[in-house]
Amino acid sequence: MVAAGKGTKYLPVYHQSTPDTVWSHYGFTEEQLAQGDFNAKMFNSFLDGTKSAIEMAAVANATGLVPPKNGLCFPPCGADDLPRILKPRASGGLLDEAGQVEVVSSLERDGRPVYRDLRWGVYVTFTTENTYSTRCFREYGVITDESGRYSALYRPAHLIGLELGISVASVALRGEPTGAAQGFSGDVAATAKRDLFPGDILDGEGGFTVYGTLLPARRSVASGYLHIGLAHQVKVMKPIAAGETITWGDVAVNRQDETVKFRLEMESAFKKEWSIEDDRK
Repeated sequence: MVAAGKGTKYLPVYHQSTPDTVWSHYGFTEEQLAQGDFNAKMFNSFLDGTKSAIEMAAVANATGLVPPKNGLCFPPCGADDLPRILKPRASGGLLDEAGQVEVVSSLERDGRPVYRDLRWGVYVTFTTENTYSTRCFREYGVITDESGRYSALYRPAHLIGLELGISVASVALRGEPTGAAQGFSGDVAATAKRDLFPGDILDGEGGFTVYGTLLPARRSVASGYLHIGLAHQVKVMKPIAAGETITWGDVAVNRQDETVKFRLEMESAFKKEWSIEDDRK
């Protein structure tokens, strides 16, 4: 397995999107908004990268795949280019390494639509050193990169609301989770959407102040980054520049809050576990 992830509509400017600007990016009309049940903050968390970061953290933690070293890159990529782009840099692709999660964009950086985009879809890329497998890729018409050794499979859509019921039923009736964390590989840190100043109040996912950035868990914990899920109604204590990842020391959190206490206990436990792993190496 080389990479796994999904598609979405992404441009770098979306990281600064707020509930006041979100509808212009989606292209909904006033009539559509008036007829539907549209939550601006929720839809904005889909657009500003937070939802993608949380989803890919879940995939990484359930599968053992790793996040990109510096956050999701959202490369423009259509279905036919998956095995060419979603492979390690050393092999001519864009990934830091094999065995990584990544999200592909349905838009080129200049806003043009990507040909055969995967905005609503999911994918995996994989490779082989086996000559027979390579020949099968070719004979079965599977898309590959130039070497013929990297290939991909994808679904153009995933039926979120319909699939959820099956997942719930599988857990309740058969005790089979669709996915469950096997470790702590990915973490989602709160990142400033704009310059923040002492006295500002963070307003969480999809709001006006922060978005989520997917990072390797070890880096996030070692750097003292604040998890996006804790960036709600928290006062800023130090100036924070736009695009800067927020730390525990930048804000005033209630350390008696049960969720905060659990997070700090979790970080402490994994620091010990990682230290033991490093000593063994």
